[in-house]
Amino acid sequence: MIRIANGQGFWGDSLEAPVEQVRRGPLDYLTLDYLAEITMSIMQKQRARDPKLGYARDFVEMIGRVLPDLKERRIRVIANAGGVNPKTCCEAVLEAAKRQKIDVKVAMVAGDDIVNRLDDFLARGVELKNMETGEPLSAIRAQVQSANVYFGAFSIAEALGRGAEIVVTGRVTDTGLALAPMIHEFGWKRDDWDLLAAGTIAGHTVECGAQCTGGNCQVDWETIPNFADIGYPIIEAEEDGSFVITKHAGTGGRVTLQSVKEQLLYEMGDPREYITPDCIADFTTIQLAEAGPDRVRFGGIKGRAATPFYKVSISYAAGYKAIGSMVYAWPDAYKKARVAEQILRQRLDRLGLRFDAIRAEFLGANACHGIAAAEPTPEIEPHLAEVVLRFGVRGESRAAIERFTREIPPLALNGPPVASGLGSGRPQVEEIVAYWPALIAKSEVQPEVTLWPNES
Repeated sequence: MIRIANGQGFWGDSLEAPVEQVRRGPLDYLTLDYLAEITMSIMQKQRARDPKLGYARDFVEMIGRVLPDLKERRIRVIANAGGVNPKTCCEAVLEAAKRQKIDVKVAMVAGDDIVNRLDDFLARGVELKNMETGEPLSAIRAQVQSANVYFGAFSIAEALGRGAEIVVTGRVTDTGLALAPMIHEFGWKRDDWDLLAAGTIAGHTVECGAQCTGGNCQVDWETIPNFADIGYPIIEAEEDGSFVITKHAGTGGRVTLQSVKEQLLYEMGDPREYITPDCIADFTTIQLAEAGPDRVRFGGIKGRAATPFYKVSISYAAGYKAIGSMVYAWPDAYKKARVAEQILRQRLDRLGLRFDAIRAEFLGANACHGIAAAEPTPEIEPHLAEVVLRFGVRGESRAAIERFTREIPPLALNGPPVASGLGSGRPQVEEIVAYWPALIAKSEVQPEVTLWPNES
């Protein structure tokens, strides 16, 4: 049995969680998931401004804090913190180790960044069609900001097999971070579909960090103990593909059938076909059982052969947006906010400004549920203590969006009475980054594994 912990569910998750995972109990591996689709485009912009950026810098700081512990406890780390600049991330980790005079073997898994190869692919007839619309990538080629292939777990397992103590990747599947140690430790093969599916589901269960240990849990959330010290998840994996989800003893949160099931539904399409580069996992075959306090056992998982494709995550510029807000207080908070919305729409119309979309939300009345929410009843409306009008526009013209931003602050004095000093001021114009999912044949791209210090 090996113990694989996750200490990061996204870039911006708890800075202390990875440290606590390392120091509060036995582990064999620590995985850290930093990347989402939007994260890649953010990192790409950072690297465009400064070639030394484009990775999760807080990962390097964390490694600096726990490196002595990692060495003493013989814990190996796997993180997709490399983003769009994994080489620089590896170099920063090595420098942090050098400052502490600690020798460490660091591996990089790269090759996923194909943004500079797009023109070659298109010229050779690799269309990279949008999986949802069928449009060829050539339709938006000039606006592309990033393009990254989702590699699987086997390149990470290769790095572990070559002795890496810290593995830094670019874009790999979230599930592959946890699956890779099982492949390495248990010798699972590329066609062990049931075993690979089990490891994939284990990785999916922990990929969002504390979301499977009671965080963001809808049922009985008020009874979940000690959110302030919530424990992050640990996989206790076995060679036959069965595993237990648990957490360190003495930590807050809760691991139950309910908390695990909520995470299993995360980002779920067809539960019979959870497609990854490594296999297709069938979530309908999962058998769950309580195995003691804060322990849930998984078994019976089945999988099928992987497809011949990798998924490609492409981001592209798709215009601009700006969102402003005003706060209205009792009495008649909702009525004031509704009047302010109509004033804004009328003024934009008088100015001749046209947008692809105009959106208004009323926080405190219906924002969370949108059109599914009923209008506040006449009985309830007078009791709404405060309502925030959040008003946004989206379009291709930056100049038009900029002009809109100048209509928000005047409402403080030339519209309904506001809560003094609580307006948001002039909103900022933001570039919209859109998502383009595509497929590419596995024969077109290959992961690249590099190890430091260089192997003799």
